[in-house]
Amino acid sequence: MAASVFSSPLYSGLFPTGEVGRLWSNSAEVRAMLVVEGALAKVQGAQGIIPETSAAFVHRSSLEVQIDPAGLAEATGTNGVSVPALVAAFRTAMEAPEHAQYAHWGATSQDIIDTALMLRLRQTLAVMEDRLRALLTHLGSEAHAHAGLPMAARTYGQHATVTSWGAVLAQWGNPLLEAVERLEAVRASALWVSLSGASGTASALGPNAPATRAALAEALRLGDPGRGWHTDRGPILRITDWMADVVATLGGMGHSLIGLAGSDTAEVTLGGAGGSSTMPQKQNPVGPSLLVACQNQIAGLRTSLQMAAAHQYQRDGAAWFTEWMVLPQIALTTASAIETAVQVMDSAAPVPGQMTGNVTGQGFVHAEALSFVLTARMTRPEAQSETKRLVAAAIETGDTLEAVAQAAYPDLSSDLFEPSAQMGHAPDDARRFADRVAQL
Repeated sequence: MAASVFSSPLYSGLFPTGEVGRLWSNSAEVRAMLVVEGALAKVQGAQGIIPETSAAFVHRSSLEVQIDPAGLAEATGTNGVSVPALVAAFRTAMEAPEHAQYAHWGATSQDIIDTALMLRLRQTLAVMEDRLRALLTHLGSEAHAHAGLPMAARTYGQHATVTSWGAVLAQWGNPLLEAVERLEAVRASALWVSLSGASGTASALGPNAPATRAALAEALRLGDPGRGWHTDRGPILRITDWMADVVATLGGMGHSLIGLAGSDTAEVTLGGAGGSSTMPQKQNPVGPSLLVACQNQIAGLRTSLQMAAAHQYQRDGAAWFTEWMVLPQIALTTASAIETAVQVMDSAAPVPGQMTGNVTGQGFVHAEALSFVLTARMTRPEAQSETKRLVAAAIETGDTLEAVAQAAYPDLSSDLFEPSAQMGHAPDDARRFADRVAQL
């Protein structure tokens, strides 16, 4: 097994990360840090903090210089942070010491790393939003098309009452829709610039440090928190909480699809289902299983990140290192779940005949409705007891609940046992969801 399934050529087809995978490469990390260094120099030059000519040179160099991440590895291992080696390599590559000396002026390693991280998280969220919108568009279309397709709702894995396939799709889609809708608020509350200097006091940045921070935020199109946040990992937690919420919804979708596509249920088909090495009849629900696996993975990672959010003093190496190990995995796990869900739902299809057959059967999904109809003739507790007696009689005789109930109460309405008449507001739920998606 590879050290990381997300970077393994062997498992790339099983754990797809799409465009997000590129954003979490070493090269992307180095490039983002250079962008921050260049923007900082440009801002400081405009404010007269460093010579404007040198600022322009550093900024241009940050866009042109190529630095091999592998060349920073040894020094990073010694320093416990990559920025000292990056700055040294950047200054050397500029081949202009009179200008290069002004790179990284007054900043600390964490300013560069955290700000660069926010640039990558911004791109990551943009890709995730785009893929979620594609998933929602498909779910909305299918929910509208199948708003009135009856199927058995299940609680505790057992038939409960009647719902519709469209309503089930809406059940999965609504939390994802709401995640997309609140994403702008997440961005505003979390995508922050960091510029606070060595100990968070901005002492080397000069008397106008707040203005420099604000200008850097504007240059990079990040938020200005109005303060230092070296030990406040709330922004990271807010972003990853959003990711974890999305994965939880997709994990639930995966659980349900595994059951619905099972041999004994067979209400949904999954295009491209996996085969067995020895059993020719198998159509394994690989994609839905991956969704559940991603949810399992996120649960552990989220706990680790929560622990890493508590820093000692003004910076904590152990906590920071933990974040570096965990955060990329959360982003890649989320990306893999979203990408997989898009692929799964593009090929998933309901089996209407099987859904109808599972609803009808002996008709026990209508037991609740029957118990309420009987309250016109007896008290509610008596109606529930009577319905249980009728269900038991149907089980014993093998008859349908409808036949047993109508034998006892001939004047019962036939609609009582008609699935399309017992879906409640499920069809409306499906259509409302489809309308919300259309307005997104």
